Amino acid sequence: MNRYFLKSILVALTMLFCCSACQKLDEDVYSSVITTNFYQSAQDAEAALTAAYGSINDLFDQAPMVFASDFAGDQLWVKPVVGRNVFALYSYDTDYSGPKSFGRTAESPYGLWQFCYKGIENANWVIEKVPSITMEVNRRNAIVGEALFLRSLYHFTLTKSFGDVVIRLSPSKSESDALVAKSPKADVYKQIFKDLDDAITKLPSYSASTIKGRSSKEVAIGLYAKAALYAEDWTTAKAKAIEVINSGKYTLMANVVDVFDVEKEDLARQENMFAFEGDYSTKARGTTLMGFCGPANSASRDYGNMTFGSIFAFQAFFDSFNPMDKRRQLMDTTYISVAGKVVLQKDITPYTVKGVLIKKYMDKNSVGAKGRNNVPMLRLADIYLIAAEAEARLNGPTATAYQYINAIRSRAGLANLGTGLSKDDFISAVLQERSWELFAEGDRWFDLTRTNTFLTVIPKAVNEVYPVRTPQAKHRYYPIPLDEIRANPKLEQNPDWK
Repeated sequence: MNRYFLKSILVALTMLFCCSACQKLDEDVYSSVITTNFYQSAQDAEAALTAAYGSINDLFDQAPMVFASDFAGDQLWVKPVVGRNVFALYSYDTDYSGPKSFGRTAESPYGLWQFCYKGIENANWVIEKVPSITMEVNRRNAIVGEALFLRSLYHFTLTKSFGDVVIRLSPSKSESDALVAKSPKADVYKQIFKDLDDAITKLPSYSASTIKGRSSKEVAIGLYAKAALYAEDWTTAKAKAIEVINSGKYTLMANVVDVFDVEKEDLARQENMFAFEGDYSTKARGTTLMGFCGPANSASRDYGNMTFGSIFAFQAFFDSFNPMDKRRQLMDTTYISVAGKVVLQKDITPYTVKGVLIKKYMDKNSVGAKGRNNVPMLRLADIYLIAAEAEARLNGPTATAYQYINAIRSRAGLANLGTGLSKDDFISAVLQERSWELFAEGDRWFDLTRTNTFLTVIPKAVNEVYPVRTPQAKHRYYPIPLDEIRANPKLEQNPDWK
């Protein structure tokens, strides 16, 4: 929350009081966070939790959860238009002036900052108010546990994107409450782990009755494993990942392509532990990933009813796959037009003769440009690869480490990874496997930044559209949006961006 939001609340309240001078208002007002009429019942608790989950929809509507990573990475390239190409070329500034000029802040790191702190604010109200509500105890505890999980997820998203960030642990009841300084990244991770420890004690295990798109005990443990990997706590990352795997609550789908089949999403929950849940019934729960990934001018109904041809895979990334790798089927170099004709690769996009389409978010029955796709945030394949990497970093490429990476390779139709690799070569193989497995899911850039390999990897990820790409050390973390610094005098810009 920033000054502008608080001022907007004051303006709205002033208008409300002015209106009340003209006519009597009999309705109770529930829309303001400062009302004393809310947080009184089980229904209020559920509604407050729904609001805390609301930022998940924000993060996948214009998809900053994916684009803030993938526009800058080495797997995908974005149509070279101002506001998006600034991330591919590392030419963005602290004011995000390019995205702001073209109305694209919601899909940028600026959107990550705003939506995550909005989610944290709503989660904080749940954590503070719901414990005192008289309601069924187990459900009350679970609601608080879900809010703790969400607060940890939002903080994790922020710190892996911006480095040192503001930790918010209580709702903002006044403007002064909103003015908080940054904390070191290490302290952010400590809070993430504390929240997850608390969440795990309160959340029920995953079951068939778990509400779609909601967290569970195993999801919280899985996020713990991933956050520990980023914090380089290999022992914890390994232990938590193995705990999820051994829980038996989730299994890998037999066919990796089915994970992204919009018609098989209920089955895919056996692997998709936590995901944005697209909703067929309303545009409000769709994601524009489908529209971005399909051909320009809605040229193929297989991809969706309205597509723009905005993002593609690098040819070199496509070529890096073994032709036998089933995951390569989630990309294509031709498509069938609405007229039923095969469109060749040279005609996919006017920007290059080597356009490669991404098929993870196809929905031929989409509502306009928004697909009803579920977009994974945490899936079991990721957990297997976390276990493999953490084990290797602790003990080298042991039989256990090979077991976990080979489970993913086998599912993809590949032979087991050859034995005898050095520790460094095995870890590189895991990171490469993560790239093949998790492409276009908003993960790759953060793998490159957490391992500090982006400076050597990115300059090789070029094509006719982006022939030169030269990131600098400061691009490891995004700059804090200048508007937020203007609104909060206690907030300092990241050192490399001053």
